[in-house]
Amino acid sequence: MEPLTRTQVLVAIAATALVLFLVARLWLLFDSVEQLPSQLGLYPVAIGLLLGLGITAVSGVLYRVWPTYRRSAEVYLDYILKPLVLPDVVWLGLLPGISEELLFRGVMLPALGANFLALGLSSLCFGLLHMSDLRQWPYMLWATCVGGLLGYSALASQNLLVPVVAHVFTNLVSSLVWKLKSANLAAR
Repeated sequence: MEPLTRTQVLVAIAATALVLFLVARLWLLFDSVEQLPSQLGLYPVAIGLLLGLGITAVSGVLYRVWPTYRRSAEVYLDYILKPLVLPDVVWLGLLPGISEELLFRGVMLPALGANFLALGLSSLCFGLLHMSDLRQWPYMLWATCVGGLLGYSALASQNLLVPVVAHVFTNLVSSLVWKLKSANLAAR
């Protein structure tokens, strides 16, 4: 794939978030599904942070012990993160974290029945969103598993804020770690 510029990545992040938000809103408009609620509170934020920390830690372990996953993640992260400057990572955390959770956990999961089949289907759709080509199957597999964890947290808590916080945290921390590691390698 041809490398993207910073502007292209930021526009792609914003455009994707807007499309996912519109799909979620249209789904709610044309279906009688009730969106999973978001209720602010210390408990959902704390659970989301703990879940995000766990996802980030497991991803770090997989990155170290599974070379195929590491290569797949590097391709994806290099393509998305390399052109960005450090403050841009905030947008990379917030926009996908909020819009993807709104669609996949907030609307799709309850629309499909809020059961284990719905959890599997919404997680698979989430994983497929993260696959740029067939060689990225390890990253897609990981994203599908993460989607399952995020979906389960939404079902168990009945609060969309839990997976939103976990997703934003995971995106922010993993992106910051990758950017800082890349900067350190470039400085050597």
